[in-house]
Amino acid sequence: MPVKTTCEVVGVKQAINNLGKIDKQLQKDFKADATAIAQPAINAAKNVYKSVPLSGMKYKWQEQGRTRANFQFTVAKAVAGVRMRFDTRRNAVGVILIEQKDPAAAIFETAGRANSNKLGNALGFVGAGRTRLIGPAVYKARRGIEAEMTKMIVKTIATVQKDI
Repeated sequence: MPVKTTCEVVGVKQAINNLGKIDKQLQKDFKADATAIAQPAINAAKNVYKSVPLSGMKYKWQEQGRTRANFQFTVAKAVAGVRMRFDTRRNAVGVILIEQKDPAAAIFETAGRANSNKLGNALGFVGAGRTRLIGPAVYKARRGIEAEMTKMIVKTIATVQKDI
């Protein structure tokens, strides 16, 4: 269950998909530049994991009657689980996604936001559609990268128009 945070700029999905049709290398360069620009947001998302949220989460344990053990939360795996990817599908919510791929950290981020449960109550309130740590960290870091991202998009559009 990946945790996703998005930054949406209208029209970028179609532009990225069209770059692939025009020139695959241009699309690769665009994605590499966008990844470099988004690095402060990725680092901010990684830096929020400082300790295990609840002491019992560091153990791998299994409830009686269950065949599967619960996920063990470690700070190292939570930091390594932060990833960025591009999602240019038609029904995608955003284009650039910063996700939490580690199952234990993703559960920590979202537990209790849809329905009240013991784990969610112990971790504290999180609103519907929100995350505990990644969302606020990326939102703060996002302000610093939006201007550079816009400049890079305008530069790419100019390059494409020049080549056409």
